[in-house]
This record gives sequence, structure tokens and C-alpha cells, in this order.
Amino acid sequence: MQMHRLLLFLPLAFALRLSAREVPPLPADLSAYVLVPAPETAGPLLKKGDRVAICGDSITEQKLYSALLETYLTACLPEMEITCRQYGWSGEQASGFLKRMKSDVLRFNPTLATTCYGMNDFRYVPYDEALATEFRKNQTAVVAAFQETGCRVVLGSSGIIDSVPAWVKTARGTQPELNLCLSKFRNIDVEVATAKGTAFADLYQPMLLADYSAKKQYGPDFKISGKDGVHPGLAGQLIMVYGFLKGMGVDGDLGSVTYDDATGKAAAANGHEVLTTENGKITLRSTRLPFCAGPGATDKDDSIRAGLALVPFDDELNRFVFQIKSPKAASYTVTWGAQSRTYPAKELEAGVNLAKDFADNPLVPAFKKIWDAVLKKQTYETRQIKELAHGAEGAADIETTFILTEKARAPLERAVLDAKRPAEHVITVSALP
Repeated sequence: MQMHRLLLFLPLAFALRLSAREVPPLPADLSAYVLVPAPETAGPLLKKGDRVAICGDSITEQKLYSALLETYLTACLPEMEITCRQYGWSGEQASGFLKRMKSDVLRFNPTLATTCYGMNDFRYVPYDEALATEFRKNQTAVVAAFQETGCRVVLGSSGIIDSVPAWVKTARGTQPELNLCLSKFRNIDVEVATAKGTAFADLYQPMLLADYSAKKQYGPDFKISGKDGVHPGLAGQLIMVYGFLKGMGVDGDLGSVTYDDATGKAAAANGHEVLTTENGKITLRSTRLPFCAGPGATDKDDSIRAGLALVPFDDELNRFVFQIKSPKAASYTVTWGAQSRTYPAKELEAGVNLAKDFADNPLVPAFKKIWDAVLKKQTYETRQIKELAHGAEGAADIETTFILTEKARAPLERAVLDAKRPAEHVITVSALP
């Protein structure tokens, strides 16, 4: 579709309470990439009790971004009582998903679905209009099939590639040519999301800019799309989570703690409760966790901390704020777990983001417990669909196969819910002389 045809759809986006998110100017080195404005989710898309279907190709089947996304929804938004299923299928195109979605996905009545296709659909060749037309048709049909059941959709773009994949024997063209093609497929997703009035998750733009920035800082071996050029390591996967949560309209306010230095009392809000306060030692119980991936290198593409350093995830989606009122000193030391940081009083009056500043904090184990349970469940979900429902068992009796596999999956889902427990921890604030 030519640009003038795409523009015809833009008024519809505003009518559906989606605003056009302008694409920030790209560096001169990336001037060949033309990224059209994307629909931006106007407010929270998530609803209490949502059943989320996470759909995509091998990048979804890696169970990295999908597990991190489910862990965020479970740990950081526990009051929403959201459940998830992962439907990644290696090598899949949108056309393949369309054929299996009724049996594999819609039978479970999802209320919200995320999709991530395009990487296989463009066939690893320079832009081909026939392939683009086929992709547009299939993406439109996938969204329509979800919408017909009342399921809301977050249509995710593909990411980028860092090299031409050697295992794709039919691949041709250079890495820049293929990335330019993916940018055009991203624009098709914008077109489809706008025309269908659905939410859009831009994975391509933040990954493109993060890859550019990381290579400037750390050299060509840092690859947002992973060492094989296609399947991201944890840094790229974190950026994918960022894109999907932004597409869901998540506001990122994950709680606050306020200490009044004049009275010696503390208060907490939004999923956090003060149990005791004594001499600057604040004991808390948290039912809501911030996103706590733990420490890691910021210069390695297989590290979540590297992804957090490349996109404003903490600032926009992971705010656990500590604030001091009526400070008596010019600066303070804040200790959370085994880590301490010193702040000027003015910063603490404004509020500091503990989730951003304290990588090794005492809520990391509670977060990881949920993450581990999610990964075990999603691992079984891959087996349930790919090996059993689409294997000999499913061929013999698909309905009985799903009945039996649901019984096996149920304790894994309960384990995720059981891992979502309140955590007690301590924040200590000390005035410096």
C-alpha cells in the first residue's frame, strides 16, 4: 500500500481513541528508514481477569520476552488477576497461525492477545510487494478473527535483524536491505492496526535505536537481535517487553514509600504497606512487586540490565518511588537490602526510583520465584500445543488431548498464582552529617 492510501486510515485511529505516536527523528546514519507514525494506546488496555494469549514465531517460543511479560503482569500488577498462555511456534508466519488459531488459541477464550509476526513472513529477502500484500492480508485476518470473538489485540511488529541468517538457505540481500524490508513490514502493521482500530506494539523502532546506540558504545559484537542475528538475547527481549507493555497502555506506577523526617513516620501506597518505622528503619509488606530482574552487565546483549539501560523501561514502566518529606539534612543514605546509595535531600524530596537505582534489591528473590514458575508453565504450554495437540495424540482425539493436557497444565498455573505472595523487606534512611 502506498503512503497516500495509508493516510486515509489515520482519521479512524483518532475516532477509536488511538492517537498517532510520532516517531522521534532518527540519527542521520538511519535516514534510509522511514517509520510512519504509529497508533498509541490512549489509556490502560488491560482489564481485571484478562486471559492473555501471547502469540508468535520462534522468538516467542524462546520463552524469554513471553515469560518476562507474563511475570510483569503477574508480579507487578497482581490486583489485575491476569493469566497468560504462550503460543510460540518456530518458523511460523501469520498465515500458519491463522490456520491453527481457532483450535489452539480461541478454544481457551482469550480476552487479550499479543501477536509478533513478520520475521518469517518477509522470507529474508529484500522488499517484495507480493510478500507484503500477503502479509497485510494475513495480519488483517488474524486481527479480525480475534475481534470476532471479542478479544482485544495488541498487534506487535517484528524486531530487527543483526545479520543475514545463515540457516535460511533462500535468504538473499544484505543485512541493511533486509532491515529496510522489515521496517516496511512494520509500517504495514501500523496500517493494519489503524484500519482495524486495535492496539499496536512497536518493537522495531526501539530495537533499531537501541542497536544503533549499543554498537556506538560497545562495538559491533553487541547485537540486539542476538548472536545469530535474529533471535534476541535478554537485552533485546527486554526491549520487546517494553514495546508490548507500552502497547497495552501500562502506566508503570508500581508503588511509593514516603518518609517524614520531621515526625519519623512513613507511609506507603499502591500495593505496599508500612508495618513498622523506627529510627529510619521502615519495614514493609509488598503485595505488588517492581520489575526486579537482578544485577547484570550493561554492555552485554544477553543481559536484561543492558536492555534496561537502552530504553526508558524503568522510568516509564517500573516506578517504585521513595520520597522524603521535611528533610533535616543536606543528604541521606538509603539502604535497601545489601545495597546503599547516597542522595541529596532535594532528589529525595522529588522522589527517587528504587527499582531503577537498586538492581540487587531484597524483592529480587520474590520476583524470580514468579518468573521461574511462569517459565515452567510456558515450557509445558509449548509441549501441550506443538507435541501433543499437533502430534499423534491430537491426531487420534484432539478434544481428549486438550482435556488431559489441561489437567497437566493446571498445577503449573496454580504454582504461578502460589508464587505471587506478599514479600516483607526493609528500607533504611540515614541522615548524613
